Amino acid sequence: MKLTPKDFVATFLPFALKTEEKAKISAVAILAQAALESGWGEKAPGNMFFGVKARKSDPEDKRQLVTTTEYLDSPDKGNLFPEVLSVEQVGPKRWKYRVKDWFRKYPTAEGSFDDHTRLFLTSKRYAEALKVGSDPIAFVQEIAKAGYATSPIYFEMLTKMVRMIERNMPGAAVPARRSVGMPPPEEELLETFSEDELRMLVPNWPRRRAAVPKK
Repeated sequence: MKLTPKDFVATFLPFALKTEEKAKISAVAILAQAALESGWGEKAPGNMFFGVKARKSDPEDKRQLVTTTEYLDSPDKGNLFPEVLSVEQVGPKRWKYRVKDWFRKYPTAEGSFDDHTRLFLTSKRYAEALKVGSDPIAFVQEIAKAGYATSPIYFEMLTKMVRMIERNMPGAAVPARRSVGMPPPEEELLETFSEDELRMLVPNWPRRRAAVPKK
């Protein structure tokens, strides 16, 4: 179910605060990433809020085949996925793949947040991000640089989400009434994202797969 930013924050803030305590990563950054990749909770099959890949060999109750979007640098990497639905060139040396691939699933949303925390704490790829975890913008910039997602505008999209989450955190100041020249309210800003942008943005297949610890 798609939630409003306010309801999303109220529902999942306790889980994000656990990450903040364990990994020293801003709860705002964690909620922004969860909101972006799940479309405000609407696209979280199997309580999957962060797009962590699974292996086909994983137990059936811990994996699921999900349709998603990848951006890769070649049109001939279809062998990386169980099923390729379409491949479209969208820029110089950039192809958009619509594919089906294996993702983890969880009995609860909290399980997804916990697994996400473990990923950051155990993967050397995000060492630089952890150094700036208390700053949500610096953190999302570092995970984008580290290749968390293949979208070319991942950082820009996460930045927008961070600002929306900040405005809906407990105790946040109520925005002033809109006037000419002011940024659009949340409801209108949400509409600036396309359907593809609000889908789960998943990482480059081989790199994230290597980052997922074996059971």
